[in-house]
Amino acid sequence: MSQGPHRIAIAGASGRMGRMLIEAVLAADDCLLAGALDVAGSPALGQDATAFLGQTSGVTITADLDAALAGADALIDFTRPAGTLVHLQACRRHGVALVIGTTGFDEAGKAEIAAAAREIAIVMAPNMSVGVNVVLKLLQQAAKALSQGYDIEIVEAHHRHKVDAPSGTALKMGEVIAEALGRDLKTCAIYGREGVTGERDPSTLGFATVRGGDVVGDHTVMFLGTGERIEISHKSSSRATYAQGSLRAVRFLAGRDAGLFDMEAVLGLG
Repeated sequence: MSQGPHRIAIAGASGRMGRMLIEAVLAADDCLLAGALDVAGSPALGQDATAFLGQTSGVTITADLDAALAGADALIDFTRPAGTLVHLQACRRHGVALVIGTTGFDEAGKAEIAAAAREIAIVMAPNMSVGVNVVLKLLQQAAKALSQGYDIEIVEAHHRHKVDAPSGTALKMGEVIAEALGRDLKTCAIYGREGVTGERDPSTLGFATVRGGDVVGDHTVMFLGTGERIEISHKSSSRATYAQGSLRAVRFLAGRDAGLFDMEAVLGLG
């Protein structure tokens, strides 16, 4: 990947997140919009990628992966797992770095991404927000300090259009906490309660999901002890925070030929 200006292609260019990413790229002095992708059949195909802003960029929204990536250093992808894995293979062919904000991958998909990272540089994170990734670090410390006598519950809320639950960010929070406690999230997570469930098992980690309206993304982790409750929360009011984090990821990947990184590495929190 070349040093700046960073030539960036955007997947899902006509979606809410895609448009936010395009705006962020246009506003960044060290970035250039190099390509815009959307699914076959999208009414946006053939339009200028910045038409929604009343501007002309010369970059046309296309479903042709090879054309969209031809002049790009990096692709930013916040789409769906199946689409992202197709884009992944195209990035391998073209030697294009990849920033993955897509969530909901199964184990096979994660393994495919890890394999591709031996050939291209990838940042993959369930949440590109700088604030969220700082919260993850705080949760790691809190879990270690509150490992005895505290029940831990994760509550998340998102807009009505989100298709996966719990959110990738909530799951990442659970993974960070479980690791800090020496547990395996796969065996200690509780994703729903109904009926007579019996007393709470103190070794479990609970998740609750809310879907509705236009909530961008709210996450709260509660450490519930005797006589006190500690809450660590992050609330997003705009997708702009994800876009800015994604650009930081692109900058981080400049000069790196291969490897799989997370936002902790991008932000130097490791």
